[in-house]
Amino acid sequence: MKTLTGTRLYAIDNLRIVLTALVVVHHAAITYGNIPLWYYTEPAQDATGGALDLLVVADQAFFMGFFFLISGFFTPGSYDRKGARVFVRDRLLRLGVPLLAYLLLLRPLADIGGVLGRGDTPFWQYYLRSWDPGPMWFVEVLIVLALAYVGWRALRAPLDPRPAPLTVRPVVLFALGLAAATFLWRLIVPSGTYWPVIGLPTPYFLPQYVSLFVLGCVAHRRGWFETLPARAAGLGFTLAGVATPLLLVPSLLTTGALSTALMAAWESAFAVGMIIGLTVWFRERHHTQGPRGRFLAEHAFTVYIIHPLVLVGLGWALSPLDTLAVVKFAAMLVLALPLCWWLAYLVRSLPGARRVL
Repeated sequence: MKTLTGTRLYAIDNLRIVLTALVVVHHAAITYGNIPLWYYTEPAQDATGGALDLLVVADQAFFMGFFFLISGFFTPGSYDRKGARVFVRDRLLRLGVPLLAYLLLLRPLADIGGVLGRGDTPFWQYYLRSWDPGPMWFVEVLIVLALAYVGWRALRAPLDPRPAPLTVRPVVLFALGLAAATFLWRLIVPSGTYWPVIGLPTPYFLPQYVSLFVLGCVAHRRGWFETLPARAAGLGFTLAGVATPLLLVPSLLTTGALSTALMAAWESAFAVGMIIGLTVWFRERHHTQGPRGRFLAEHAFTVYIIHPLVLVGLGWALSPLDTLAVVKFAAMLVLALPLCWWLAYLVRSLPGARRVL
């Protein structure tokens, strides 16, 4: 596989672009679906809103976990090169500063509807009562995981960096273990739980996020991204496709513990299948990068940070449009994706911004 530097893979860079775009897609779907968990929403008044809800469910099953896997993949190498002190300083700079910038500057703009509709409540009171990192919860959790990795390295020697091809058996065991852990966790933290202040919109996915971050760290040492066979792409996509009618559909038709168990099993199988499939597919077919790809990759993290402003602004701008939910969703996306990368370019052009972004 061709590399961009000694530790950074073109294929993974390209995956990050797609996953970042999928974040924009995800929140645009929430805007016009029936899951009111966004700064600006227009609940669907037609059946197409159900299709957007299914898109949200499918995205949620794997895409943020995939981000944690990629983050974990780059963590050991970064720590090895920099050492504990510089690694922590770098993580706090590259993650902590954007988190603070979002909380202090961007969140009030993204939540402009709530700010304007707060009535007689002073802004500072409304701001504190509605404290929430929005999509930057990912960065919040990533800081915690990075610090946990530093603590782990202080106690244990790192894994030897030796290739060990990934076989079917550990993949199956991981998927089963993740399903079991998710099911048990959701007996305590049911689906739909929201943790205020911390701002985790999906704390019921924490077993997936943590386990995939750890798996990414191990994958770096064992060379799994490079050694997965090409046929694994088809097998991964097949697993995700087969699991959906076998597990997701029954989970939606049942209730109680059975529904929870089936949903946990589907999410685990779907996530493992999609992650393996996309990883190998990008490695085999999208392992190069031209000027446009470099531009998109360099600005992807900034897009993640600023995309709420773009979607909320477009939501207000498109509000007079009276049409199907899926049509407004498509219109928003056509405008949002280029606008996000253009705005990200402007932000990264500010003096000193590239040191952080």
